[in-house]
Amino acid sequence: MTDPVISFDPNTLSPRADHFIKGRRREGGEGAVPVHRPSDGVEIGRLHDAGETIVDEAVGAARDAFRTSGWASAHPLDRAAVLHRWAALVEARTEEIARLESATSTRPIADTLGRDVGRAAGAIRFFAESVDKIEGSVIATAAAANCMVVPEPYGVVASITAWNFPLINAVWKSAPALAAGNAVVLKPSELTPYTAIRIAELAVEAGLPAGLFNVVQGLGATTGSALVRHPDVRKISFTGSTGTGARIMADAAATGTKPLTLELGGKSPQLVLKDVRDLSPVALNVANGFLANAGQVCTAGSRLIVHRSMADELVSRVQALAAARTAGPTWQVETTLSPLVSERQAERIERMIAATVADGASIVSGGTRVSGRNAGAYFEPTILANVAETSVGFREEFFGPVLSVYTYEDEDEAIAMANHPLYALAASLYTDDARKALAIPKRLEAGTVWVNAHGRQPGYAHPQGGFNHSGFGREMGRAGLEGFLRHKTVWLSHG
Repeated sequence: MTDPVISFDPNTLSPRADHFIKGRRREGGEGAVPVHRPSDGVEIGRLHDAGETIVDEAVGAARDAFRTSGWASAHPLDRAAVLHRWAALVEARTEEIARLESATSTRPIADTLGRDVGRAAGAIRFFAESVDKIEGSVIATAAAANCMVVPEPYGVVASITAWNFPLINAVWKSAPALAAGNAVVLKPSELTPYTAIRIAELAVEAGLPAGLFNVVQGLGATTGSALVRHPDVRKISFTGSTGTGARIMADAAATGTKPLTLELGGKSPQLVLKDVRDLSPVALNVANGFLANAGQVCTAGSRLIVHRSMADELVSRVQALAAARTAGPTWQVETTLSPLVSERQAERIERMIAATVADGASIVSGGTRVSGRNAGAYFEPTILANVAETSVGFREEFFGPVLSVYTYEDEDEAIAMANHPLYALAASLYTDDARKALAIPKRLEAGTVWVNAHGRQPGYAHPQGGFNHSGFGREMGRAGLEGFLRHKTVWLSHG
């Protein structure tokens, strides 16, 4: 049986945001960047910006380990065994990791203990099981020759993760890269630097050769840029905003062409067709779709597109579900509405709402901070209507608990509204018509389309990623592993 989820005192934790190089924690770097708990704004530590010097040290350690450890050439089952031990260690320390994640991020303890740590360990196990299923191919040739296409690792992979799901983001990038035989240098967000280094320690404890998994702490403009620009980095994987993704592309091009996987922003629609008979499950999905992690999710269902005849009823149901959410610290089990990651993020959302209203939008509910809180950035679930396509609220992610409502009369009009001119990360469709459930997803421009659901479903085999300004490449699934492999053609003439 799973132990019951209980609240805890975050002050019992003493996290350290060190670097992790060659299998050991390492202090040092430039300046001192304060790290605050999102739930109450308390400064819990400081990290030092790695900068070019420590990034070069970490990349050098990864390069040397890739060349000398024998990891890439080891028998696939030997690599798999290490990954399985890593997953087991993560599972064995579920409570420790869950508390560390909750105390230092926006993830409530009920979610980290009940889902996040288990899904992180499950993802490691999925890629462990995939190691001996990496296959090449033989191309048809004349009798006097053979042509083989052989997959191989890139070498040193740079991974830069977002702050919204620190643990899961770190595992989604490091586990497939290591399974494919690469070495990894990971830079977590400076807002949430702690669980990445803990899982790196556990990987080495599981038997991963030292130097294959390194962590550097720091700011994106300095440490992140130095990592992307490093000439020995052969592949880059990034999760974050579209603007930062564009800057990473520019940095990568400045030092030569490098392949990238970019999982970027979204303005995901939740499209409700007129044929839906029961709005109760739809309302629950819509509410969860824009309120999970306080809307700080790349695939958040932030645009509700609903037939005019049912809009009032559905919005009323969603409002009631949103009002039932309890804002509170992430270390309390009662919390069902997370804090925003920082005061800066709350101020950004306030500015965006004000500008969107100035452009003609109306506030149906919410629109301001949760009252009665003097610490932590808690924001009311907010529903907007009449959001103009020229407004910032349409063009950019709120990345907070904000839902924009649009109504339609014609189904073709609804599909056109669902297809955002910039973003195409995810979409959901609600319908009782089986034919439409099969046909309409083909017309929705999104990397993932859920039908009668919203949000990533349990499991690890289905890939995730976007189109257009939402990025390219895929994480998780077979495609997530293949993204860390390059293919070499070997031609043998023997006639």
